[in-house]
Amino acid sequence: MATEERDPSRLRNLPSWLVNQVAIAGNRLVAEALAGAGKRRHHYALLVALDEVGPASQADLGRRIMIDRSDMVAAVNELGEQRLVERAPDPDDRRRNVVTMTAAGRKRLRELDRLVAGAQDELLAPLSAAERTRLVRLLTRVVDHHATTP
Repeated sequence: MATEERDPSRLRNLPSWLVNQVAIAGNRLVAEALAGAGKRRHHYALLVALDEVGPASQADLGRRIMIDRSDMVAAVNELGEQRLVERAPDPDDRRRNVVTMTAAGRKRLRELDRLVAGAQDELLAPLSAAERTRLVRLLTRVVDHHATTP
């Protein structure tokens, strides 16, 4: 009985597999870049969210960056100890905490942005600037489609 020949490129023809492989490489590169600065991805995501939306409750930030509540508390504590964020009771609801980025946090975010941009450059090194723009546009369409699909 003849052994069935297998196509080694079969997985490489699955967009879901390819996107996952790129995500693994991208996550590794970003994690390594941020680790060199003593930060983790959720620290960066928290600072980015504060930069985009301004002061917000811990709960809202956690939902925005999709981080577990206990991990959010730890991240805010860590960034607070470094004076990159401040946490204070919400004046409208003292049961909630509002997190605000400090001037030092904004400065640190710019440094982290450069590191993350370098990781993106390394990840997408084989692509031209036009190809990178097109890839981001296409991936954004896919993400937006699935974000609105129940």
